[in-house]
Amino acid sequence: MSSGRLAINWRRARLLATAVKPEQWPRHRLPEVALAGRSNVGKSSLINHLVNAPVARTSNTPGRTQTINFYSIDDRLCLVDLPGYGYAKVPERIRRQWAPMIETYLTARENLIGILQVVDIRHPPTADDKTMAQWLKQRGLPAIAVATKADKIARGHWQGRVEAVARDLGLPTIAFSAVSGAGRDDLMKVLKTMLLEARLAAEAGLDGAAAEPEGQGAGPSSP
Repeated sequence: MSSGRLAINWRRARLLATAVKPEQWPRHRLPEVALAGRSNVGKSSLINHLVNAPVARTSNTPGRTQTINFYSIDDRLCLVDLPGYGYAKVPERIRRQWAPMIETYLTARENLIGILQVVDIRHPPTADDKTMAQWLKQRGLPAIAVATKADKIARGHWQGRVEAVARDLGLPTIAFSAVSGAGRDDLMKVLKTMLLEARLAAEAGLDGAAAEPEGQGAGPSSP
């Protein structure tokens, strides 16, 4: 893949909506790419680096994101941050709320055009990660794994870790660092491809994301 900057120059990012139930989802025609992953794998940092702005709140406390957060990018695309799964210290009543919240979004949201499954490159995918990846494949949702925090291990280990993640999850995988920016161009290329494919599908009259202004829906069952 090219090492040069891709021709996607986002200028404005903003928090469009936070939601815990479908009626709170924004009603628009924008295509949406959702970020799914365990708590504390760096989803918010990933969003902030992609849009070059601190729009997503970051925290060292796992389980802090407890809503579905919609970020509008230049009114062309929404990045959707889903609550992190698999963090046992979050109160049980909260975790019970997250599973249907995530599942509903992933299964019913018509605007959804793709998924970034975010994992920590330093650790093997968990059983929850594997369950999520399998679920995405069964649903036929376009998905790619993003192995974050690559700056925390030696670059010589990246390829081996990426190959292991790809093998465990059965998904194409990109190593990413919000500190150095490594992997950003490859990820932007993926987003550009998702947008193009969704546009072509809409123009062909196929059922798909961004085809209806009143997109309603949800997502896969949270692991």
